[in-house]
Amino acid sequence: MAAAGFWDNQEKAQSIVSSLKAVKSIVGPMTEMLAVGSDLEALLEMADEDPDIEAEVRCEVSNLEGQLDDLELKSLLNGPHDQCGAMLTIYARDGGTDANDWAAMMLRMYSQWATQNDYSVVLIDRSDNDEAGINNATVAIRGPMAYGYLKGEKGMHRLVRISPFNSEGKRQTSFAAVDVSPEVSDSEEIEIDEKDVKTDTYRASGAGGQHVNKTDSAVRLTHQPSGIVVQCQSERSQHKNRAQAWKMLRAQIARLEDEKREAEEAAKYKDKARVGFGSQIRNYFLHPDQRVKDARTGFSMGDFNKVLNGEIQGFLDAFLNWRVKSEGP
Repeated sequence: MAAAGFWDNQEKAQSIVSSLKAVKSIVGPMTEMLAVGSDLEALLEMADEDPDIEAEVRCEVSNLEGQLDDLELKSLLNGPHDQCGAMLTIYARDGGTDANDWAAMMLRMYSQWATQNDYSVVLIDRSDNDEAGINNATVAIRGPMAYGYLKGEKGMHRLVRISPFNSEGKRQTSFAAVDVSPEVSDSEEIEIDEKDVKTDTYRASGAGGQHVNKTDSAVRLTHQPSGIVVQCQSERSQHKNRAQAWKMLRAQIARLEDEKREAEEAAKYKDKARVGFGSQIRNYFLHPDQRVKDARTGFSMGDFNKVLNGEIQGFLDAFLNWRVKSEGP
């Protein structure tokens, strides 16, 4: 990083900086734990002579155990792309306007979690619904291990509440689907034959200025072998939208490769149902009581609003532990 010209290639430089942060997030706590461990040995010797130090020793041991638990969780983020940023897309599904509103609530939830954990959030694409909420949106969440933590969020999220869009005040069930892919750097080799990709351009919708809405600046890419479709309209320039769409496509292909590898690993052990894109992975209840429960891990929280304000780390950690136990040694 100290070399001359390091910042000439911004994307490559940012990738290296992200890698450094990922390494520091492991090495830093490990170094601190080793230092505390050395101090603890001295405290234990002193406690043999002075019983009053026992409370201090217990406190240090408790802190060390907490740090060790955190480090063990990070050690589970060992996939080839777990250290990458995440491309997260939310789609409104069944439930009408409530589903569009629910999708917007989830977009805010993930953005809040990212901000609380010092990740950056960049809006890549957004389609607003005419009545309320969004039809879909894609954000890039960038920071160490973002994809590793968020990849377990892929699937269907179900909300049960009294609908604010129903004049009769009836209970409504609505669904939003989440898709997560690693944001791989351009320097990483992802094999995509350009002949397999269909490119369409169209006029961008929504806010963005006169230029955006009067020219075919939006870009849609369709990878015909896999059926993957990505689109981008957030930039004014078709060239920039095309570049971003290709980045999104590379992320999706990288995710497919990860899923194939994980399926092969799982097959070595007991048969395990895969968590597919259409799976209902988590239930959020605002009626008749407030609670959020993960259908896979059983982890739950009784404060709906805290979860919607970004406090989802407990669910992410529970998924990491559940995945290890369910896939075998």
